[in-house]
Amino acid sequence: MTTINTALCSYGMSGHVFHAPFIDIHPDFNLYGVFERKKNLAEKKYPNIKTFRSLEEMLKDEAIDLIVVNTPNITHYDYTKKALEAGKHVVVEKPFTVNSKEAKELIALAERQNLKLSVYHNRRWDSDFKTVKKVVQQGVLGDIVEAEFHYDRFDPELSYKTHKETPNEGVGSLYDLGSHLIDQALQLFGMPNSAFATLDTFRKDSKVGDYFDVKLYYDSHFVILKSSYFVREPLPAYSIHGTKGSFIKSKADIQETELQKEIKPNTANWGIEPETEKGLLHTIENGTSKKEHIVTEQGNYMAYYNGIAEAIINNKPLPVTAEEATEVIKIIEAAFLSNEERKVIKL
Repeated sequence: MTTINTALCSYGMSGHVFHAPFIDIHPDFNLYGVFERKKNLAEKKYPNIKTFRSLEEMLKDEAIDLIVVNTPNITHYDYTKKALEAGKHVVVEKPFTVNSKEAKELIALAERQNLKLSVYHNRRWDSDFKTVKKVVQQGVLGDIVEAEFHYDRFDPELSYKTHKETPNEGVGSLYDLGSHLIDQALQLFGMPNSAFATLDTFRKDSKVGDYFDVKLYYDSHFVILKSSYFVREPLPAYSIHGTKGSFIKSKADIQETELQKEIKPNTANWGIEPETEKGLLHTIENGTSKKEHIVTEQGNYMAYYNGIAEAIINNKPLPVTAEEATEVIKIIEAAFLSNEERKVIKL
């Protein structure tokens, strides 16, 4: 295989912003097709793309190597299963599935079919998180005592996307935003021992969760993950405290904003945050307080698709494994159970 023929299961915001631009310019991929029931939105931007009117029609096309399942969360299991059964490699948007049972079934199916299965946890390649990860791994904070991650916004209105506001499995901010924060916490600290969560709904007329406060317990520290739709003045996105000091960083990755402006991900200065968004590192060195602003790492979602290409063409490790994404779902399940029973849930 020299070029990976790739098809998208939809061309909404996810397909238009997060997948098509990277697949289109990557030398190892060919943006081959898209599933749109009635519209022809993808064709307007990518004239050579093939439009399918049903999932079944798309899966029957033997030229397709890779399917991107970027549809509503509740469909992830069914669409991924059908794609794997059709002999296609699969990239699934986060969250992987709505429960860990489904996730395990898909992992087993991919193994039986000898196919690649990965989940698009692209926020690992945000500029802000890459910087936090570098600081933590350098050990300059000493032993971590506490970390707090936020994914907040001020957005009291309900989404125009009805599937996001209709009560169903896999719906709500814990799945949509929490999956990002949970994955980042796991990347830094591994699987926790237990979890405690408070979940709630504050928007007027909202029927789905729009607030979460999840506490992860490790042997020697805590990690707090929070999100609210009523934060008008942004808090630091990342606050990491250790025995030698603290690191504070804003959420300032510019990739999504640039993609929404139709800026291609191969342009100059791609993923470089403004100088004003440098994180603050405050440590004690030889008994003296030391404050410094840390240069932010460059954001790069293309690294994900670089990894997918290497995995499919050269059988290299996947950039995000389905097993890693399943751990995220296990914590989401524990959070719902904790909120329901008002107790700490062992993992």
